[in-house]
Parts: sequence; structure tokens; C-alpha cells
Amino acid sequence: MASQGLPLRVATLLTGLLECLGFAGVLFGWASLVFVFKTEHYFEELCEPNAGLTGNATLTGNVTGQTDCKAQDEKFSLIFTLASFMNNFMTFPTGYIFDRFKTTVARLIAIFLYTTATLTIAFTSAESALLLFLAMPMLTVGGILFLITNLQVGNLFGKHRSTIITLYNGAFDSSSAVFLVIKLLYEQGVSLRASFLFFSVFSVWHVGRTFLLLPRGHIPYPLPPNYRYGLCSGKDSREEEQKTVESKELEGQSEFVSPKEEFPDSGQQKELHSFWSYAFSRRFAWHLMWLSMIQLWHYLFIGTLNSLLTTLAKGDRALVSIYTNAFAITQFFGVLCAPWNGLLMDQLKQRYQKKASKTGFSASAVALCSTVPSLALTSLLCLGFALCASVPVLPLQYVTFILQVISRSFLYGGNAAFLTLAFPPEHFGKIFGLVMALSAIVSLLQFPIFTFIKGPLQNDPFYVSIVGLRPPRTSGSG
Repeated sequence: MASQGLPLRVATLLTGLLECLGFAGVLFGWASLVFVFKTEHYFEELCEPNAGLTGNATLTGNVTGQTDCKAQDEKFSLIFTLASFMNNFMTFPTGYIFDRFKTTVARLIAIFLYTTATLTIAFTSAESALLLFLAMPMLTVGGILFLITNLQVGNLFGKHRSTIITLYNGAFDSSSAVFLVIKLLYEQGVSLRASFLFFSVFSVWHVGRTFLLLPRGHIPYPLPPNYRYGLCSGKDSREEEQKTVESKELEGQSEFVSPKEEFPDSGQQKELHSFWSYAFSRRFAWHLMWLSMIQLWHYLFIGTLNSLLTTLAKGDRALVSIYTNAFAITQFFGVLCAPWNGLLMDQLKQRYQKKASKTGFSASAVALCSTVPSLALTSLLCLGFALCASVPVLPLQYVTFILQVISRSFLYGGNAAFLTLAFPPEHFGKIFGLVMALSAIVSLLQFPIFTFIKGPLQNDPFYVSIVGLRPPRTSGSG
């Protein structure tokens, strides 16, 4: 560490932050991209003229009548449902790839998927719009792999680990503002093709960062003496790999809560340290339910935002554009919101550790207790966001946007930080992937819920929000 020192670690941190901010979670700016797609007449053939309907306005600009574009909205909603499902579901196999084949292989797969997706979107037109069903899932899987491989950077900064993890998750949320930039450039005459070709060329930067600023394996926690990584470290030696494994085992003994509490009859040490013993624990089940319920409403809101704004604005495209821009701008501030959650957890952890030294509580129990206030605060924020989103008043949506970005940045940052504290690091990739994959299955409900809202509920999501977002038991409990 003395030869490479702080500058290399800071470079790794900042370039990782830029990568997450500019590329990892762009899918969640979907509303801005849908606006561009509609202007480019994607799936416009699904709209049906209906002069008496107060739904979506026609997109051509030279027709004064109203059109029923429910089928078009459903098509875009289905694309987002599929892409957001793959964003979560594929984290389990990609997490396994990261654990098994380590950083370099995982990132090369991410770069391939991301580049293929951006090139596909660049050369897609209204006639070949169905290719979006292939491109958007590939874009999201590549993005989530960027995030997973960057989360380990927090291990380089010791006691600030949770803050770095939540900062990266906040950058992931803020990257949804990238599609706003594409929308604004499009309105200034820059084509959709040019924007996504620029994304494709940036893959060279991803490759350079993979080999110059990241290890071939994993970044251990705590860091062993004289830990080296990146280009200057040369080939990973077996001795360094062994140190990494030993440090992970040490972390696993001191930092997470053993499932002995939840499997009191199990006496075999091998079983206690197996991946599936954690996957079937009550803690994992409660956390999965908590994440799935809150995430479902976020996905439903983002995937149907364009349709919601069009309905509330009574088809006024200029007004829809203003609110779409406002939503995307608020997303950028996720990178500023998320670290506060990490700071809260780090401060509570340090405070509880001081008390634990006097009361005799274990370090693992202290680490887990520090997550409870964060999880409870996230639940309350998400409840407030859902209630505001359900009230059909257009100006109120500004408040909805603010609560949404804060709650979402807290949700994913807190999720990642909780998993690093509650489960052993040697299983982090698989645990993180499994919880996201299982929550993805729940997220598939967003499309039938969208259809239900557009049909029987006549565009009124209020009762869906009341039923679906009652705060569940926080997953910090046992």
C-alpha cells in the first residue's frame, strides 16, 4: 500500500463513481427515453383515433384530435417490466460469476453486454422497435454488473465502507438522469443514434479502468498489509490470494451475525458456513419481503410515469415534457442523498461499538443494530412517496419526485450496506444476487397492476398503493 498509496485508491473511487453515475442505472430514466421514442413514433401504430377521449394527445403535432394510446403505453410498460426484471433477476448468476471468476471476467462480460445494447438501440428505428425488448435488458444487466464490481471499492476505505457503498448506490440511482441529457440533446437536434454511439465508444474507457484501476480478483476486507492491485501489482500471486481468503474468513467471523441464532439445533460447522444456510435464514426472508414490496412500487411508478403524466396533463405534451424533465433532474440528486444513509449507519455502528465494549455485546450484533434505524426511515419515506404519487394532482408530483429519489437512494444503498453487515463477505455476490433475483419475480407484478389501474380502476392507483405499501417488519430484526 505504501508504494501505491492513497492516490491510486482515490482514483479507483472517483472513476468508479463516474462509472456508476454515467452508465450503471440509466434504465430508471426510462420516462425521458419514452418521450423520445414516442416523438420518433415507436409503436405509434398501436394508437387508435378517438375524438371523444381525453387520453394521450397525438404525437405528430399536426392533428388536433385525441388518440387512445393505451396499447402503446402498455408496450413501453412491458419493455420496462422485462428490463427491470432482468436488472434484478440476473444479479444472482452475475453475482456468482463475480464470486467465482472474479472482477476482470465479470467486467468484460458487462462491457460486452453494455456495448451490444447501446449499438442495438443506436440502430433501432420505429420499424424495428421490437429490438428494444432485447436491448434494454442487456443494457441493465451490463449496468448492474458495473455496480456489483464497484461495490468492493468500499473495502479500500476501512471505517468509511458503508458510506462508500451507499455513495455508489446513490450514483447508480442518479445515472437515470443520463436519459434526460439524451432527451435534451435530442430536442436540440442531436439524434438518438449519435447519443448511443457515444455510449458505445466509451466502452474503451471501461476496458482501461478494468485493467488499470481494479484487481483481477476481489478487494479483501480488512485489507492485508501491503495490498497491491491494478496494473502496478503485476500478476496476482498465490500468496496474495491466500491472504485475501484469510482476511475474508476473519471478516466473516467478526462482522456478520452467525445463523446459529436462527438454527439453534444445527451443530455442524460446515453447515453453518454454507451459502444456503444464510439463504434460508429468517433474516434473509424478512429482508427479501421488505425490499420486494418497496421496489415493486418504485418500478411501477417509473415504468408508468409517462402515462401518468400524460393523463394528469390531459395530453398536453409540453406540460408532460416539463414534468418529465423535473423528474429526471431530481434523480440526479440521488448521489447526494444516499451517502447520508451510509453516514447514519457508520455513525450508529461506531456509537454502538463503544457501548458494546462496556455491555459485552458482540461486534456482529452491534453492526446489525446499526442498520435498523436506516431500514425504518427508508420504509417511512417510501410510504410517503407512494401516497403522494397516488393523489391525481399534477403539481403534487413535484413532491412525489423528491420523496421518490430520497427513498430510492436510501433503499438500494441501505440494502447493499445491510447485506455486507448481515452476511459473510465470501457469499456477498451470491447473497446480493439472490435477494435481487427473488425480488425481481415480485417486480413482474407491475405489468398486471398497470393493466388493472388503466382498466377497472380507470387510472386511479390510490387503492393499489394503500394495499401494497403498508410498511412491513424491518429486516434488521431477527
